[in-house]
Amino acid sequence: MASPQKDQYIELSVGAEICAIPIGEIHEIIKMLSITDIPLCRSEVKGVINLRGKVVCVLSLRYMLGMSDEPYTRESRIIVVRYRDEFVGLIVDKVNKVTTYAELHPPAGMNIRGRDGIFQGIGQDGDRIVGILKLEELLGG
Repeated sequence: MASPQKDQYIELSVGAEICAIPIGEIHEIIKMLSITDIPLCRSEVKGVINLRGKVVCVLSLRYMLGMSDEPYTRESRIIVVRYRDEFVGLIVDKVNKVTTYAELHPPAGMNIRGRDGIFQGIGQDGDRIVGILKLEELLGG
């Protein structure tokens, strides 16, 4: 008998923090591209990129998580997600791996942004604990 399919996540690093995004919410992951600055935007908006003819707004996940910006490195990536019928890019310091979690827990007590918080759950695999980001709250909050 086949075991049930576990949800997969892309695990990523932002500063010293490890987070994850459900793989089904990710359109693609790309290396850093030249970002065109947009004046008078919110601080987390880094600008826009041209992704095969589509203009994609790019945000700093570091800034959105309350961290200061750092220079991009060779490991920096843009994770392109679909949000409200648009593509949005999230700059992360590093994409670690595709993974599953042995256990998923509710994000009790982690409501740091809006009413519902930016985490949809906590993934646990042995001693490793990773916050699973809720894009709706992160991008819309």
